[in-house]
Amino acid sequence: MGSFSRQDFFRELSRGCVIPTAQQGLEQVWPLLIVCLGGRLAWRVALPAWLKHLATVAGGLYCLHHFFQRQMVWVVLLSVMCYTMLFLCRRSRHRGVLLSATILVYLLLGEFHMVDTVSWHKMRGAQMIVAMKAISLGFDLDQGSVASMPSPVEFMGYIYFVGTVIFGPWISFSSYRRAVDSQPMSFSWFHKVMSSLVKSLLCLVVSTCVAPYLFPYFIPVYSDGLLQRWLGAYENAVSFHFSNYFVAFLSETTLTLAGGGFTLHKEITHWDAWVSRPLDVDLPRSMVSVVTSWNQPMSRWLNAYVFRSALTLGRFPAILVTYSASALLHGFSFHLGAVLLTLGFITYVEHVLRTKMASMLSACVLSKRCPAACPHRNKTGAAVRLTNVMFGLLAIFYLTYLGSFFDVDTDTEVEEEGYGMSHTLRRWQQLGWSGHWVALTLWVIYKLLP
Repeated sequence: MGSFSRQDFFRELSRGCVIPTAQQGLEQVWPLLIVCLGGRLAWRVALPAWLKHLATVAGGLYCLHHFFQRQMVWVVLLSVMCYTMLFLCRRSRHRGVLLSATILVYLLLGEFHMVDTVSWHKMRGAQMIVAMKAISLGFDLDQGSVASMPSPVEFMGYIYFVGTVIFGPWISFSSYRRAVDSQPMSFSWFHKVMSSLVKSLLCLVVSTCVAPYLFPYFIPVYSDGLLQRWLGAYENAVSFHFSNYFVAFLSETTLTLAGGGFTLHKEITHWDAWVSRPLDVDLPRSMVSVVTSWNQPMSRWLNAYVFRSALTLGRFPAILVTYSASALLHGFSFHLGAVLLTLGFITYVEHVLRTKMASMLSACVLSKRCPAACPHRNKTGAAVRLTNVMFGLLAIFYLTYLGSFFDVDTDTEVEEEGYGMSHTLRRWQQLGWSGHWVALTLWVIYKLLP
């Protein structure tokens, strides 16, 4: 559609992209949705707990086979290895650390020796969810949040819970146990499922049919040279963002449809699973809000099981450890490692600079919104608003820079294998390494401030 006039483009958009994309999306996920609903109905039946767990395992294994065929054996092997390690270390007080080390070795062997790159990357999301669940259970057992070692069938039910086994999100073992008890199928439950499903399909359409053609078809801006490179980078970043929102809302759909993702308040069930908050990402207050809103369950997991444990090393080393752990879970690829480590430095610089500015000016310019009872004198003045807006625009600049190499025109084979080092460095070089230079400049300013 790149050579069409604007009139021809909009005429062909619905027929040639929007409808086929939505149809293909539904065709890919409808078996998973059916199995999630079947698991939900099974949990409503008065069955023994072990039988509910067993049914969950069967549904999860079926979905793994549907999406990954024979390659699912590597996910199964990881789950068996995790339970074996938990069982062997059942009397230890360091099960979380030992399990983390074991999973790291397994992921290294799988990435570089056991499986071809394309197959391994296709399973990366499922592997990551299994690893996060197992590690969190290990630490919860160490801390006493989970009182006793689960049985094999209960552990596997948690790992293969059909609402999270393919697209996530991560949920704690305690949340899974509450979900097994099953809440009534209400209108609010149905509304949450349908709204999340519609949002996921809309995000898929935007990622595929809107973002790649943002300029000049949707926004009539024509340019060449450096500005064209930045507009192209922004298109790539927006397309990548909405592909993430597609998965996020789809994971909300499967989690809720399968019976998870709720809270109880005064004996009232609230179906309130939130995985991503797009407005807080694309119209951010700060890069910190981007990080916490991109994938909220993973952000909570990293904060609870990595960042807090690493704080004894100091704040900046703890941030680096946290982003390194995220990079390892996402796979051993240069582009993700480069983005996440750069993001760690950017968020650290932004946090310490805005903290110092808030203290010097007694103003509400922190990375996160101040509570109503904060001690700052200047809360909502014009200067405060302008400062926060400027940092928000800076965050959009960083997002464009970091997302520039998620190229919508890249070959599928290259995308499946992962973007190489040369592709990543070339894209950042085309933008003059500006994101790195700006972050470094702000760090220098932070050091120079009294």
